[in-house]
Amino acid sequence: MFAVFKNAICNLVNKCMLVFTYLPDGKNAKQQYIIAIAAAVGLHLIMAIVLMLNTDFSPKAKPVVKPQMQVIDAVVIDESKLKQQVDKLKRQKQAAKKREDDRIKELERRADDAAKKRKNEAQKIKNLEKQRKKKEAEKKKADAAAKTAKAKAATQEKIRKKKEQERKQAEKAASDAKAKRLKEEKAAADAAEQRRRKKLEDDKRKREAAERAEQERMLEQQMLEEMASRDTARSRQVMGEVDKYKALVSQAISRNFIIDEGTMRGKSCKIKIKLASSGFVISATAGAGDKVVCLEAVKAVNKAGTLPVSKDPEVFNQFKSFSINYIPEIN
Repeated sequence: MFAVFKNAICNLVNKCMLVFTYLPDGKNAKQQYIIAIAAAVGLHLIMAIVLMLNTDFSPKAKPVVKPQMQVIDAVVIDESKLKQQVDKLKRQKQAAKKREDDRIKELERRADDAAKKRKNEAQKIKNLEKQRKKKEAEKKKADAAAKTAKAKAATQEKIRKKKEQERKQAEKAASDAKAKRLKEEKAAADAAEQRRRKKLEDDKRKREAAERAEQERMLEQQMLEEMASRDTARSRQVMGEVDKYKALVSQAISRNFIIDEGTMRGKSCKIKIKLASSGFVISATAGAGDKVVCLEAVKAVNKAGTLPVSKDPEVFNQFKSFSINYIPEIN
């Protein structure tokens, strides 16, 4: 009896080990199989206990065929249930696998949607960044263009100011050059006038020297002639001396007289002169005549300072105070 029970228990354990070999993965599935196996083991234990209670343990031999058949039937029944249970577990496993696959597919779909969404978001961000960079580049370009335009305007303003300064400098240089040229022209004109006046004075002095020499020669000749005519009356002699010294006085005036042919031709002036015994000019005043000639004649007398006078008292008496009509000698 115990041998039969032992064999039944061993067969049950082997089948359980076989079932465990084909168990699907997963904590829930294993728990379900463990519960099923425990139920089967418990059922076999109950059947064994029932058999033991109904068995007579007396020394009397009893047939053992029927219990063996019962054990075999029990094993067959358990295998069928176990197969059903295995099939059920397989179906559950397949359903669980399908649910897991569906869940995984749903997760993959969601992950794919999330990835697409992230990709779209990334593309939007990329586009926004691209637009921002484009706007920033456009702003930089506009700023650079504005800076370039400002720099160009500043350069043009600088060039304009430089040209304006150069123009003012050129105008000032031209004005200074013109003033210098006018000054030089005036200096040249003054120098030319001075040279002309000097030449006139030199020519006049030369002419006066020649005239004086001629007059002296003539005076000498006159004196010789007068000496030759000693028999002439004294009065005639005195008057001759007077005329001679008047002529000498006129010559002295001519030597210092500056002639202007354009204004003095054909004009004269009567001059009243007072002399000392040495011939020193005490005074010279203008009388009737041309004002220009009179002014120049008075200047000529004063410039001479001393006029020729006779040592003869009678002749000198005629020169203490006398008048002379001076006519400029113009060729």
